[in-house]
Amino acid sequence: MEAPPGLLRSSSTPPLICGILPSPVRNGGSWKTTPPSSAASLRIRPTIGGKLKVDVAAAVSSIKMIAESDEYMLKQMKDVAAARKRWDSLIREGKVKVLTPREAGYAIQLSDKSLLDVRPTVERDKAWVKGSTWIPIFDVEDTLDLGTLTRKITNFTMGGWWSGSPTLSFNSQFLRRVEEKFPKDDDLIIACQKGLRSLAACELLYNTGYRNLFWVQGGLEAAEEEDLPREGPQPLRFAGIGGVSEFLGWTDQQRAAGAKEGWGYRLVFSSRLVGVILVADALFLGAQQLSRYLQEIKSH
Repeated sequence: MEAPPGLLRSSSTPPLICGILPSPVRNGGSWKTTPPSSAASLRIRPTIGGKLKVDVAAAVSSIKMIAESDEYMLKQMKDVAAARKRWDSLIREGKVKVLTPREAGYAIQLSDKSLLDVRPTVERDKAWVKGSTWIPIFDVEDTLDLGTLTRKITNFTMGGWWSGSPTLSFNSQFLRRVEEKFPKDDDLIIACQKGLRSLAACELLYNTGYRNLFWVQGGLEAAEEEDLPREGPQPLRFAGIGGVSEFLGWTDQQRAAGAKEGWGYRLVFSSRLVGVILVADALFLGAQQLSRYLQEIKSH
């Protein structure tokens, strides 16, 4: 799923990816942990008598991470709500015109309008509109500082493993590159995968002085194969899927394609699901055997 952007008042606005991290809880004079679905970040080591001793420094660090995550999530929720109101106003007041993917295709072919693709690298590499200009407004976060690493882990555990959605950050060079490529009196068709990031781009460009802006409603995911001239290894509708859901064929786009293609298409993904179940079962049985083996070694 495409993550909506927050307010564009900072050059480093990341997507909505926060969740709950492991937290220590003070209870009756002793520390205990509340484990989440992912591995706990607290370092716990056994001591004499079977008691557990928690590394206090790690506990304090986890508390700070939770506080920052909660504050960040609340800010993002407020930012998204405010952004949606502004975007609705842009469209309602006619400052940004609305096109369907098919209308965008006609406009490109008949009136020679330019299409600006603002999707991140992972989506652009799969499929793109022939002749379009690619300048991402958000792109994959490639830094490895503590804050970014925390967001990456949270994004993965909160559904990124299933959807394949990466952690994104605002492209601070977006405006400069657009202004270098397009004069402000040009007709610009703005498109992303699902229609949210392109609205953010429309707002940013309108506030910069662009007045002939067209937004592709529903994004390229809503385009039929004949609507827009396509290049790339996949259909435009498939460019935004990924992760385990894509591998198993459980996305809406793949189910729709399966209904058209018939049983041959479905059989491929059914066999993948069976394979995943068999591998998981083999790993479980292997772990049981290893546990028994280690217990036998300890008992001798």
